[in-house]
Amino acid sequence: MKRVAIFGSTGSIGASTLQVIRENPADFRAVTLVAGKNIEKLISQIEEFAPENVYITSEENAARISALYPYLRVYCGARGMEEISQRTDFDIAVSALVGVAGLSPTYNMIKNGKTVALANKEVLVAGGELVMNTAKQSGAVLLTVDSEHSAIMQCLRGESENPIDKILLTASGGPFFDKEITDDVTAAEALDHPTWSMGPKVTIDSSTMMNKGFEIIEAKWLFGVEASKIEVVVHRKSLVHSMVQFADGTIMASIGPKSMQIPISYALSYPKRLKNNIEKLDLFDIYDLRFEKPDMNKFPCLRLAYRAIEEGHSAQVVLNAANEVMVAAFLEGRVKYTDIPRGIEKMMDFFPARTLGDVAAILEFDREVREKTLEFIP
Repeated sequence: MKRVAIFGSTGSIGASTLQVIRENPADFRAVTLVAGKNIEKLISQIEEFAPENVYITSEENAARISALYPYLRVYCGARGMEEISQRTDFDIAVSALVGVAGLSPTYNMIKNGKTVALANKEVLVAGGELVMNTAKQSGAVLLTVDSEHSAIMQCLRGESENPIDKILLTASGGPFFDKEITDDVTAAEALDHPTWSMGPKVTIDSSTMMNKGFEIIEAKWLFGVEASKIEVVVHRKSLVHSMVQFADGTIMASIGPKSMQIPISYALSYPKRLKNNIEKLDLFDIYDLRFEKPDMNKFPCLRLAYRAIEEGHSAQVVLNAANEVMVAAFLEGRVKYTDIPRGIEKMMDFFPARTLGDVAAILEFDREVREKTLEFIP
């Protein structure tokens, strides 16, 4: 039985991970649950899954949990996050904290040589080279629960001797692929994703295609492929989760139901596959597997991601930090939807390249970029 730590247990990925554990009690046990502010959901998870360690941000909520469950090890605050991420009493961790907040705890686990299933894109966007080099040194195993990167990982199994010609990273296109994007786009419209049910920040990133931009950067690091060999293709049905084209022209594709539980289950049980209760895909119901090119002018965040790769590590930190600030400001009604890429590009123009040698330097630069980005917001 694998002991599982879930960093971000009350979010969308965390809930899907717990569903996989719920359906496979003989294979997995949730021993560590890390939440943010949603204490009621965390309490319900404690009741059902009986973990050994839990984390919640505030001291007040931590005290409440300690009073309810005196046998639990309860952590809170910055120091608590550092301590719980340094624990080694688990077999695999799912890193699903939102934003750059996931970098430091994920880095700690990788430094300790653990197996980590990445759901947090920002870990590789902001920490790429440092994270990958540390994983090589420590022997940590990096898996992925992104449906696209899981698909690529599956397409590449057994193909280590065959050079990759191109990675074809599929995108749903979000809510605006077939619609005009104006200054009047509302948060409700941007949050109305046609395919996936995700948290608000990731859903907005999907609508701007910044999410896909982050996935390009992730794929570059995870699979050792230059950005010039990673092509985004829009596939509205989200049945083909991604593809790999090899030197002889053969294209390997991963096709399956639209459910995050499948890549999560695959990461937890890797390299085995587990049965699930998800309705299987009926090929006779598929009448169209159309693929389209994204419009870089309509979706400038995609262009900015390629630019950040070309400009180097610090530009990717700027891309991520400025995006987080602009998306939060849009959701709060402080900026227009079209201001999101404008603010990001302004920050990329402002900050010159710099060397960021460790997590502390990355987080300090991230803070600096956020402060500057806030000046752009009225």
